[in-house]
Amino acid sequence: MNRPGPAPSILVCDDHPVVRYGIRTLLDGERYRIAGEAADLPGTVAQVRTHRPDVLLLDLSFLGAPSLPVLPTVRALSPATRVLVLTMRNDLDSARDALAAGAHGFLPKDAAAEELVAAVDALAAGGRYLQPALGAALLDRTASPEGPLSRREREVLGLIADGLTHPQIADELGLSVRTVEAQRASIKVKLGVSRRAELISHARRLRLTTAGGER
Repeated sequence: MNRPGPAPSILVCDDHPVVRYGIRTLLDGERYRIAGEAADLPGTVAQVRTHRPDVLLLDLSFLGAPSLPVLPTVRALSPATRVLVLTMRNDLDSARDALAAGAHGFLPKDAAAEELVAAVDALAAGGRYLQPALGAALLDRTASPEGPLSRREREVLGLIADGLTHPQIADELGLSVRTVEAQRASIKVKLGVSRRAELISHARRLRLTTAGGER
């Protein structure tokens, strides 16, 4: 994903040096800038205060201590920072707890490198990220008769299905391209999908596309 201006800043907080090194090696460069790293919760708070990163990659626990209680402090110090929780756990309750505590994404550490990049992309664009399988399971628990998507997300989904590009959608709805990217990321999380074909299928089922005169 190409963005104008400086590369988004990333803060890596994990108590395993090998994990920090791997993430730093994967992400640091023209696409992203590693602003700092921490090996414990006090260090995390200090680094957030110093760097106010665009994205914080936060281990779910540090030496057995849960990290989620630190999120209110992170939000107070840097309201714009988006938080991606990384963990060895891959269960719905952990994901739900992280999101409820204020995280913007949740990703198991056994995810592929490409998925970590996709998750950071989504958060850096102002969106959220959850693995499709977890997203679908979470959606099953929280589904409502009105459906999971907001009115704006339904508009964006319909235009995606109609074949419009992100800049075209932004122009159509009076939004920024970055906002459209964030809306798309949120739609994918809520619907538990990862591919464009799946988005189009949902749009047709919800009658949001003009194909065949449905919308």
